[in-house]
Amino acid sequence: MPNTRSAERRMRNSARKQRHNRSIKSRLKSLEHAYAEALAGGKKEDAAAAYRKLSSAFDKAAKTGIIHKAKANRKKSRLAARLVAPAA
Repeated sequence: MPNTRSAERRMRNSARKQRHNRSIKSRLKSLEHAYAEALAGGKKEDAAAAYRKLSSAFDKAAKTGIIHKAKANRKKSRLAARLVAPAA
């Protein structure tokens, strides 16, 4: 339990920010899953549209510090490589 009023306030703020960050990370995973399904189904146009949404979401998450910028760039690079790779 917090000992001071400011510690109580920080605890409330931290919990609120944690919920917000978790929802954004969950959305990233959902978008990534939708992208993977579009690729697996051989729908290149749908996959390209999903990639654009996903890339934007990664950039926004990195901009606000929810994920590291390098992680966002690495993910986008690997996802783009999967998009242009020949179907195996």
